[in-house]
Amino acid sequence: MKIGIVNDMPMAVEALRRALLPSDHQILWTAENGAVAVARAAEDPPDLILMDLVMPVMDGVEATRRIMQASPCNILVVTASVSGNSGKVFEAMGAGALDVVATPVLGGGQNGARDLLQKIDRIARISGLPGGSKSASPAGVPASLQRGTGKHWLVAIGSSTGGPQALLRILKRLPADLPAAVVVVQHMDKQFAGGLAEWLDTQVSIRVKVLENGERPRTGTVLIPATADHVVMTPSNNLTYSVDPKDNFYHPSADVFFKSVARYWHGNCIGVILTGMGRDGAEGLLALRKNSHYSIAQDRESCVVYGMPKAAVEVGAVCEVLPLEDIGARILELLNPQRGTCNHD
Repeated sequence: MKIGIVNDMPMAVEALRRALLPSDHQILWTAENGAVAVARAAEDPPDLILMDLVMPVMDGVEATRRIMQASPCNILVVTASVSGNSGKVFEAMGAGALDVVATPVLGGGQNGARDLLQKIDRIARISGLPGGSKSASPAGVPASLQRGTGKHWLVAIGSSTGGPQALLRILKRLPADLPAAVVVVQHMDKQFAGGLAEWLDTQVSIRVKVLENGERPRTGTVLIPATADHVVMTPSNNLTYSVDPKDNFYHPSADVFFKSVARYWHGNCIGVILTGMGRDGAEGLLALRKNSHYSIAQDRESCVVYGMPKAAVEVGAVCEVLPLEDIGARILELLNPQRGTCNHD
């Protein structure tokens, strides 16, 4: 891959150079601030940009936003301080950055370089969608959704690229006394997931917290997994972390979680798939729909990347496609006793 490095610290640039040496990646250019990066991305587009967050002239959040508007490309946030920059991390991901990793440290051993190269490899693999996994074949779906007999509601959300900002806009519409439990599966490195929960909790009325192993979904609470493992629902409706299936590329995976909900959840469920690259969540959302649960996909226009929602639509997993700004309100409508049925037109 041809890579652009955006960082105002010479030592950080050198650390990134050294981390890339064992690979076949080529450093196309470097930029000392976001404004320079915006210009260089337009003049000489790279396959990937390693974007710092805190820089003079223009920070990484604004640079990411402008690059994704004018000359879109893959962007990986590289930050020296995970906890100190958590707010900016999620803003950058909302603007279109794909992932985040800690900046390697000169003389700090191989761990930092290995983590960086693994992230780059993952982005390369996700970007190669034509050679990716096969989509599930559309299966027969009931002519209309039957109302579940359970008394409890669960909102299950899967998101990836652009997810943090999308989640913020949905959760802002949900009241503190929401008559449903919410579980979010967001593709994110485990070291940042806790920060995402804390950040969202300060921005919205409904409670947001990290999911603890063995916890049950709770009305009026949003749970976010914070490990590299999958989250699965058990027959007793507890939520547990699991390393299996190991062959699933995404950890945590929306597909794995949705399928476990379809199999074991005793009540009603609204499945939601949001912006993101790849196909994760499509088959799981289809399983929810086939089990008479309602399913919503974010529309193309409001997505940072229309990958996961598109895949869900293609396999016939979606009852309704909505702009991001309408999803929160639609969830509230569905939670009342006169909720609608699935549209099969």
